[in-house]
Amino acid sequence: MLAGIWIPFIGTALGAACVLFMKKEIGAGTQKLLLGFASGVMIAASVWSLLIPAMEMAEGLGQFAFLPAVVGMSAGMMFLLLMDRLVPHIHFGSEEPEGIRSRFARTTMLVFAVTIHNLPEGMAVGVVFAGLLSGETSVSLAGAYALAIGISIQNFPEGAIISVPLHASGKPRGWSFLMGVLSGLVEPVGAFLTILLARFVTPLLPYMLAFAAGAMVYVVVEELIPETAQGEHSDLGTFGFALGFMIMMALDVALG
Repeated sequence: MLAGIWIPFIGTALGAACVLFMKKEIGAGTQKLLLGFASGVMIAASVWSLLIPAMEMAEGLGQFAFLPAVVGMSAGMMFLLLMDRLVPHIHFGSEEPEGIRSRFARTTMLVFAVTIHNLPEGMAVGVVFAGLLSGETSVSLAGAYALAIGISIQNFPEGAIISVPLHASGKPRGWSFLMGVLSGLVEPVGAFLTILLARFVTPLLPYMLAFAAGAMVYVVVEELIPETAQGEHSDLGTFGFALGFMIMMALDVALG
């Protein structure tokens, strides 16, 4: 069952492998389409795979249904805000680093940026599988795998967006592929640690589901959507968002 936490990582690794076959950088329009797609998947997953089960679980525990969703989501967004302010990182296409001042190389800070982005996804998969292992009826095996598969689908273009530009900037193909693969490693690690924590605090599972949702929403609103809206081809980002949202929603409803 826990093999499911590796599914998102596989998506990232397959996407990073694109650098081994592509001869030029991904076009700006394609990047916006892929970033929009990733945004749509993450928002749909936050609602159907995390927030709705959190509220259903809270009702089963005799709590106000909205309370874990509000508290957990707020905490998740604050956690990502704190990481964004403290961890030195720089986003692709940006010249100005964020976070505290450091002497880290640009490449290292790019990896840190991707780590901040991927951590919420690993937490989301981990807490859903933790709910499944706890016997919580609000989470089904099919639903847990639907979330893992949905995130894996959106991780494929993310892996390519990381590795292909690195190679285009002059880095060797093998090194660029490795960096793309390593960028996704935080997801199974984060998922496993979340499962270890959640199994000891079952009453907090609704809050942890909402926490993961809040962290994912923060990444989408603070990072992905602004990138798709800048410059030309913003309509492709909007179309990608709708496509990703519908695919993740269909996956969750059909399998959940």
